[in-house]
Amino acid sequence: MPYYQFTVPTGGATLQHKAEIAAVMTKVHGEVTGAPSSYVQCSFTEVPAGSLFAAGEPVTGPRLVGLIRAGRSEETRRRLIAEIAEAWTGITGDAVEDLAIFVVEMPGANVMEGGVILPEAADDPGAIL
Repeated sequence: MPYYQFTVPTGGATLQHKAEIAAVMTKVHGEVTGAPSSYVQCSFTEVPAGSLFAAGEPVTGPRLVGLIRAGRSEETRRRLIAEIAEAWTGITGDAVEDLAIFVVEMPGANVMEGGVILPEAADDPGAIL
Protein backbone atom coordinates (compact mmCIF):
# COMPACT_ATOMS: atom_id res chain seq x y z
CA MET A 1 0.00 0.00 0.00
CA PRO A 2 2.64 2.60 0.66
CA TYR A 3 2.84 4.98 -2.25
CA TYR A 4 5.63 7.54 -2.40
CA GLN A 5 5.20 10.41 -4.88
CA PHE A 6 8.34 12.49 -5.49
CA THR A 7 7.92 15.91 -7.08
CA VAL A 8 11.27 17.26 -8.20
CA PRO A 9 12.52 20.23 -10.16
CA THR A 10 13.79 19.59 -13.68
CA GLY A 11 17.48 18.76 -13.64
CA GLY A 12 17.57 17.91 -9.94
CA ALA A 13 19.76 15.14 -8.55
CA THR A 14 16.70 13.01 -7.84
CA LEU A 15 16.07 12.40 -11.52
CA GLN A 16 19.57 10.97 -11.97
CA HIS A 17 18.99 8.45 -9.18
CA LYS A 18 15.37 7.29 -9.53
CA ALA A 19 16.06 3.55 -9.30
CA GLU A 20 18.45 3.99 -6.38
CA ILE A 21 15.97 6.20 -4.52
CA ALA A 22 13.09 3.78 -5.15
CA ALA A 23 15.21 0.89 -3.86
CA VAL A 24 16.27 2.70 -0.69
CA MET A 25 12.72 3.96 0.00
CA THR A 26 11.50 0.37 -0.32
CA LYS A 27 14.22 -0.79 2.07
CA VAL A 28 13.58 1.97 4.62
CA HIS A 29 9.82 1.49 4.57
CA GLY A 30 10.19 -2.26 5.07
CA GLU A 31 12.73 -1.94 7.87
CA VAL A 32 10.74 0.67 9.77
CA THR A 33 7.24 -0.80 9.33
CA GLY A 34 7.84 -4.50 8.68
CA ALA A 35 5.89 -4.31 5.41
CA PRO A 36 7.03 -6.58 2.56
CA SER A 37 8.98 -4.77 -0.15
CA SER A 38 6.44 -5.86 -2.75
CA TYR A 39 3.95 -3.43 -1.19
CA VAL A 40 6.06 -0.28 -1.71
CA GLN A 41 5.37 1.88 -4.76
CA CYS A 42 7.32 4.96 -5.91
CA SER A 43 6.54 7.54 -8.57
CA PHE A 44 8.55 10.53 -9.81
CA THR A 45 7.12 13.72 -11.29
CA GLU A 46 9.44 16.29 -12.83
CA VAL A 47 8.27 19.91 -12.79
CA PRO A 48 9.77 23.01 -14.42
CA ALA A 49 11.57 25.64 -12.35
CA GLY A 50 9.11 27.97 -10.67
CA SER A 51 6.50 25.24 -10.11
CA LEU A 52 7.11 24.53 -6.42
CA PHE A 53 6.25 27.08 -3.75
CA ALA A 54 6.37 27.39 0.03
CA ALA A 55 4.91 30.40 1.83
CA GLY A 56 4.11 31.88 -1.58
CA GLU A 57 7.76 31.87 -2.66
CA PRO A 58 9.39 29.56 -5.22
CA VAL A 59 11.54 26.76 -3.84
CA THR A 60 13.96 24.45 -5.62
CA GLY A 61 13.99 21.54 -3.19
CA PRO A 62 12.18 18.27 -3.86
CA ARG A 63 8.87 17.34 -2.25
CA LEU A 64 7.71 13.90 -1.17
CA VAL A 65 4.21 12.78 -0.29
CA GLY A 66 4.00 9.32 1.21
CA LEU A 67 0.64 7.63 1.53
CA ILE A 68 0.79 4.91 4.18
CA ARG A 69 -1.79 2.67 5.80
CA ALA A 70 -3.31 4.18 8.94
CA GLY A 71 -2.49 2.79 12.34
CA ARG A 72 1.22 3.33 12.93
CA SER A 73 2.48 4.97 16.11
CA GLU A 74 3.80 8.52 16.13
CA GLU A 75 7.24 7.11 16.93
CA THR A 76 7.14 4.89 13.82
CA ARG A 77 5.97 7.75 11.61
CA ARG A 78 8.72 10.04 12.92
CA ARG A 79 11.35 7.33 12.39
CA LEU A 80 10.05 6.69 8.87
CA ILE A 81 10.31 10.39 7.97
CA ALA A 82 13.78 10.76 9.51
CA GLU A 83 15.18 7.68 7.77
CA ILE A 84 13.64 8.67 4.42
CA ALA A 85 15.24 12.11 4.72
CA GLU A 86 18.61 10.61 5.62
CA ALA A 87 18.50 8.15 2.73
CA TRP A 88 17.34 10.82 0.27
CA THR A 89 20.03 13.32 1.17
CA GLY A 90 22.69 10.62 1.16
CA ILE A 91 21.87 9.69 -2.42
CA THR A 92 21.11 13.08 -3.94
CA GLY A 93 23.30 15.42 -1.91
CA ASP A 94 20.27 17.66 -1.36
CA ALA A 95 20.36 19.57 1.92
CA VAL A 96 17.80 18.27 4.40
CA GLU A 97 16.63 21.89 4.86
CA ASP A 98 15.58 21.96 1.18
CA LEU A 99 13.54 18.76 1.40
CA ALA A 100 9.87 18.56 2.39
CA ILE A 101 8.30 15.23 3.36
CA PHE A 102 4.60 14.75 4.02
CA VAL A 103 3.32 11.41 5.32
CA VAL A 104 -0.43 10.87 5.06
CA GLU A 105 -2.23 7.95 6.64
CA MET A 106 -4.96 6.29 4.60
CA PRO A 107 -7.69 4.00 5.88
CA GLY A 108 -7.54 0.59 4.24
CA ALA A 109 -11.03 1.10 2.80
CA ASN A 110 -9.66 3.98 0.70
CA VAL A 111 -7.22 1.74 -1.18
CA MET A 112 -7.57 -0.96 -3.83
CA GLU A 113 -4.59 -3.08 -4.80
CA GLY A 114 -4.67 -6.18 -6.93
CA GLY A 115 -8.43 -5.82 -7.30
CA VAL A 116 -8.96 -5.99 -3.53
CA ILE A 117 -10.02 -3.16 -1.23
CA LEU A 118 -7.75 -3.33 1.80
CA PRO A 119 -9.24 -4.14 5.18
CA GLU A 120 -8.86 -1.74 8.05
CA ALA A 121 -6.03 -2.53 10.39
CA ALA A 122 -8.47 -3.17 13.24
CA ASP A 123 -10.40 -5.66 11.05
CA ASP A 124 -7.24 -7.46 9.90
CA PRO A 125 -5.20 -8.36 12.99
CA GLY A 126 -2.71 -10.38 10.92
CA ALA A 127 -2.02 -7.52 8.51
CA ILE A 128 1.31 -5.81 8.45
CA LEU A 129 0.73 -2.15 9.03
